[in-house]
Amino acid sequence: MPQQKTRRTLATCCATHTLHDGLSDITYVLLPILAQAFNLSLAQVGLIRSAHRAAMATFQIPVGLIAERLGERNLLAFGTAATGLAFFALGYAPGFIAILLALFFAGFGAAFQHPLCSSIISHAYPGEGRRAALGTYNFAGDVGKFAFGGIVSLLVVGGISWQAPVLGFGALALACAAAVVLLLQDTSIHHAHSAASPATQKIRGWGIRNRRGFTALCLIEIVDSSTRTGFLTFIAFLMIAKGLPEGWAALSVPLILVGGMAGKLACGFLAERLGIIRTVVITEIATGCGILATLALPSLAAFILLPLIGVALNGTSSVLYATIGDLVDKDRLPRAFGLFYTLGSTCGIAAPLGYGLLGDLLGVGTTIAVVGVAVFLTLPLCLVLRPAIGDTRVVSA
Repeated sequence: MPQQKTRRTLATCCATHTLHDGLSDITYVLLPILAQAFNLSLAQVGLIRSAHRAAMATFQIPVGLIAERLGERNLLAFGTAATGLAFFALGYAPGFIAILLALFFAGFGAAFQHPLCSSIISHAYPGEGRRAALGTYNFAGDVGKFAFGGIVSLLVVGGISWQAPVLGFGALALACAAAVVLLLQDTSIHHAHSAASPATQKIRGWGIRNRRGFTALCLIEIVDSSTRTGFLTFIAFLMIAKGLPEGWAALSVPLILVGGMAGKLACGFLAERLGIIRTVVITEIATGCGILATLALPSLAAFILLPLIGVALNGTSSVLYATIGDLVDKDRLPRAFGLFYTLGSTCGIAAPLGYGLLGDLLGVGTTIAVVGVAVFLTLPLCLVLRPAIGDTRVVSA
């Protein structure tokens, strides 16, 4: 692919990621506003958020499978348009059921973005530069989370009705869907030619080149994602327990996420220089030591350390996502990314619940300690993954 088209592909996928992650995370800002406007209970609020996340987790693998026949570009445009229509429906929602359905379909549309954009970028950067490209893509998602939530908050504080930004974002999503069609290569054509080639006919199932390596990569993702969501969920409670005022403790997660934005961008480039395994080992050790340090340090020192922890805590993901292309045949990337992102989404639901139950039994300090120690489970998995990198044998899986 010519360099100009490659850069255009990356820019389009980054913009799409910014949009989708921004729209997914403005629900955190909208939920209290919707609860007040429609007199919703906390149970109803929780159900609305769960419906959105469950839709994302459920449809990512089916989207990856369907994309192998219809093409990533076509489905990405469809999912983005579906998200836009869902936000239009949310803007005109008269009550709880309508809000629930609108955000469910917004989650359905969001399920298209992660596996398909990751696959498109991996096709555009088949060798050198893939980890840096996916790191840039990951960074763009975090930009959307901050920007879109900030826009809604500022408009509401300024006296603008919540419906106005919601409808505006719906229109923006439809415009983005049109841009995807205009700017990205029609991958359905690519898959049609690939399907006709003798080489592709030999690839069956998931096209995994090394089952043991791919399994190790998935297990690293499970541990890494569980660590990230568990720490983000309970770090503010630890800060309060250490005596930090609640107002300051509430800033714990934003501080980590700011560091995480830098980490997602930097670790992709770092992996290009140091290698995959070395980068993962460095970031996971830094994560575990940083989390345990929050227990040992005084409250203010622990608070100051949080952005640095965020760099390692979130940075590993850029390296893991880019490694899928080393272990899976290129025509099976959509389903592989769908599986990988589903694992992360499932951990995002299960880990806070499991660590919450542990916290109720043993206290928040012990829970954070378990989170910090658990991340070191990735180190022996890295030893399993190391020989798999660069193994080009395709097996049926």
